[in-house]
Amino acid sequence: MVTICILGLDQFVVGHYSKDHTKALASIFAVPEEAINFYAPNSMVFHAGAEQTSWNTIVVVRAPRQLEGCEDKAAEYILETLSQFSIHVELEFEYFEPGRHHERINHDYPRYLSEDNIKEADVSIDYGEDEHEQCHHDHDEDGEDPSLPNPADRADLDYNDPNQIFLGDAFASFEEEVAKKKGGAK
Repeated sequence: MVTICILGLDQFVVGHYSKDHTKALASIFAVPEEAINFYAPNSMVFHAGAEQTSWNTIVVVRAPRQLEGCEDKAAEYILETLSQFSIHVELEFEYFEPGRHHERINHDYPRYLSEDNIKEADVSIDYGEDEHEQCHHDHDEDGEDPSLPNPADRADLDYNDPNQIFLGDAFASFEEEVAKKKGGAK
């Protein structure tokens, strides 16, 4: 198991990087592709209080000690390919003894999710209404549920709440304001 932890690079970039480079890294380490994993926490790198994402990237490769002989070639490859996504890339290797890795694999399921075994979720929304039946709550003649607040009735809104959605006409006095700024009046 080779785990490549990438800090200070957007996790979605790391996802694409892993898709594009797993095969080559497996070849460098002389391990099956299933032995290469990437870890991309939602993290940022900071230096002296300034956020460094995509400017300074830190990579930590954890691998079994017997793969130590692949370090130079792996370092060259990782530094070269990650430099497409970050200005500066730092890389360090951490090795563990073969007996220090444990895992439990459930053989009832695929070892990894992939495009071949992911099923898209059904995201249809059921409001409790059947296609050929009446709905289960009251509506007035406009089809609106009278128990719900009317968004046009702004009596319940707090005008001092900066998070409140403005439901009025934002451009109601726009033309007059433009005319005032130009020195004329409409």
